[in-house]
Amino acid sequence: MTPDQQELFGDEPVRHVTRDGVDYALLGTAHVSRTSAEAVERLIDSGHYDAVAIELCAPRYQTLTQRDAWRNMDLFQVIRQGKAGMMMASLALAAYQRRIAEQFGIEPGAEMKMAIEAARRAEVPVQLVDRDIGITLRRASRRLSWWKRWLMLNGLVMSMFSRQEVSEEDIERLKQGDLLTETFSEFSETAPELFESLIAERDRFMAARLRQENEGRAPRKVLAVLGAGHLEGTAKALESDADPVESVEHLNTMPPRSRFLKYLPWLILGLVATGFIIGFTRSPELGWALVTTWVVINGTLSALGALIAGGHPLTVGTALVAAPLTSLNPTIGAGMVTGAVEAALRKPRVGDFETLRDDVVKLSGWWKNRVSRVLLVFFLSNLGSAIGTWVAGFRMVQQLF
Repeated sequence: MTPDQQELFGDEPVRHVTRDGVDYALLGTAHVSRTSAEAVERLIDSGHYDAVAIELCAPRYQTLTQRDAWRNMDLFQVIRQGKAGMMMASLALAAYQRRIAEQFGIEPGAEMKMAIEAARRAEVPVQLVDRDIGITLRRASRRLSWWKRWLMLNGLVMSMFSRQEVSEEDIERLKQGDLLTETFSEFSETAPELFESLIAERDRFMAARLRQENEGRAPRKVLAVLGAGHLEGTAKALESDADPVESVEHLNTMPPRSRFLKYLPWLILGLVATGFIIGFTRSPELGWALVTTWVVINGTLSALGALIAGGHPLTVGTALVAAPLTSLNPTIGAGMVTGAVEAALRKPRVGDFETLRDDVVKLSGWWKNRVSRVLLVFFLSNLGSAIGTWVAGFRMVQQLF
């Protein structure tokens, strides 16, 4: 690298890789760093590059570049397709990132936005090379045991509650890591499966996408704007002999669920039904006592979750009635019913979608905004029903034996 090039990169970490006649400059950034955004602008404005690749997928690109992108979201469709949990997780991560950014007067993802704007000015193509965050989180979740999955959930919840201020030196330190890893830092060392899904797999995915986007375009110079935690892994993957098409297809595929988790809902259904049969066989009084235990505990805890979420009184009543039934139906959860009811009773307004990203930065905003409140109703009523299933099950065993 010449002295002039070094001056353009400044203190930002960089790796250079040449593959199939294409020169890749992998620039490491912190997603809320002012100096990273400035370096990106300098490099693209220099005119040295024929294309700019960024660590974004299509949905995140749309969210970053279109302030009204949320307007087009069909909340009922999100709930019906079982994507409410992933949407809530994405919002929690975005809120965590935005809180850090607000401390330093810089937009989250400013270096990505700068890359897009500078590339448009320079009239060079922008390549989206990251994997969809929903697929990343689902793959991470599938790899975890139920206990580590609970810890992963805690990491997201704590990121919503955290109000700890971060120094600018700490922000620059993030260049050696990754925002997702930082969010789950408290237990990431005990869960190597998270590192594999959140970092290593994305390194390989982005390297494969870079090769796909630039295949047959040599000689070409590409600037890839990535989180610095991905530099080494992506550079190494670019030099590997892995087939890019096969890599992308494989890394977009969901790993199979464990057999235990797959059949657990059916096992619960069988055990509860067996308990009812045994109870009614012994005496009608015992049978109805078991039914009452199941309905009251399961329904009450789910309704409590909906109440804590600020759900409409009819939503809370729906949770009370629906949870005992949905807990016996492996194909639907209580949250899918209560979320849909809440969305119907308190239809989100256009303004709720427009302010969603800003509202969820504050904890109170999750209850204030009608969109995020629907997600809270979905999550907390589901959580209450899940806890109620186990509590009611243990109580029924005590009544039987």
